[in-house]
Amino acid sequence: MAVRAGIVVTGTEVLTGRVADRNGPWLAEALRARGVDVGSVVVVGDRPEDLHAALAFLTGNGLDLVITTGGLGPTADDLTAAVVGEFQDRPSEVDPALEERIAGVVARLSARRGWLMDPEATAAGVRKQALVPVGATVLEPVGTAPGLVVPAAEGRSGPPVVVLPGPPSELQGMWPAALAADPVQAALDGATELRQQTLRLWGTPESELAATLRRVEDQLTGLEVTTCLRDGELEIVTRYASDAEPAYARLTEAISSDFPDTLFSTGPTPDALVAGALVDRGWRVAVGESCTGGLLTARLTAAPGSSAWVVGGVAAYANSAKEQLLGVPAATLAEAGAVSPEVALALAEGARNRFGADLGIGVTGIAGPGGGTADKPVGTVHLAVVGPAGTLTKAVVLPGSREAVRQRTTTLAVHLLRQLLLGGPPA
Repeated sequence: MAVRAGIVVTGTEVLTGRVADRNGPWLAEALRARGVDVGSVVVVGDRPEDLHAALAFLTGNGLDLVITTGGLGPTADDLTAAVVGEFQDRPSEVDPALEERIAGVVARLSARRGWLMDPEATAAGVRKQALVPVGATVLEPVGTAPGLVVPAAEGRSGPPVVVLPGPPSELQGMWPAALAADPVQAALDGATELRQQTLRLWGTPESELAATLRRVEDQLTGLEVTTCLRDGELEIVTRYASDAEPAYARLTEAISSDFPDTLFSTGPTPDALVAGALVDRGWRVAVGESCTGGLLTARLTAAPGSSAWVVGGVAAYANSAKEQLLGVPAATLAEAGAVSPEVALALAEGARNRFGADLGIGVTGIAGPGGGTADKPVGTVHLAVVGPAGTLTKAVVLPGSREAVRQRTTTLAVHLLRQLLLGGPPA
């Protein structure tokens, strides 16, 4: 039987959406890489009764390991360690040596940042963070908060609970120590390889893919297939144990056979494909964008080492910026309008020439919610890519909010680059 885990993400700021959850997805992938299947990710606010209920739900589902994130700070709403200790029937006591180590961390941090700290309040906060359930394994702080591995009390069944801090950098820094703790090692004993593969289609509706999956479903035993349509890209993610590799080969064969014109990747993202193609050719790209306001340049430079293939970008929003920074002719702006195929092409050529790049990308549009007309409604976008391999243009009217239009536009631009560099389904 597969080793299974559950995750509890704590924090009212995450529950209400003020802060996006980065820990749940990161832990789920880190566990999958260890052969552990994640059954549930539960988000709860800073209420002890809700955390207790989440722990009861997860431990009642026969899981081998439970992980919590957040709620380890010095303030009154940080109650995770105490609640987990109580849930595991392990009362908490102050660990004097840990208290001293945390105090040292806080003193160094406050000195470095120039904070004026109230000694009494600081000592109380440090003492709170040094409360450790009896029998728990302490994970040394990466920030100021220690982590914990809390097994169930003697004579009581249930998985160990790993208590990790909320800041992603601290959680990820503490993860190797958590994996090395004896109760976690015992819980993960017997975990086997859990593979994950991705196929990517561009321009295929989910209904057509569903028909293919129905046709071969009796050949897919052992596969967990999930699909996600996002910004025009249909992503097919499959998880399976190593002995189901032949079934995955049959799935890949069926999709390749049914969608030869829209299957563009058997793994890498379009961004990775574009980056690889640019590096292989020794080409570099520059961006002239308007409605996306720098989002496209940010996306192209998100990968480490992107300076090897991205020269730079200009967010030329006003017409004056288009003229002065990227050389878009005033006559073109006056005759065709700022949102037009002519201006998209001029932005691409201007970016290419001004930066001395091999390729240029131009983007202009009306992201909304205002600014649309009968001829050019909200969502109208024009894109162009120019380079040694030729010129490609794209005109679309995209639905959705301002943010949706801007994000979808960046995806279209990346696929237009992919089409010019590698062929495949048209953007």
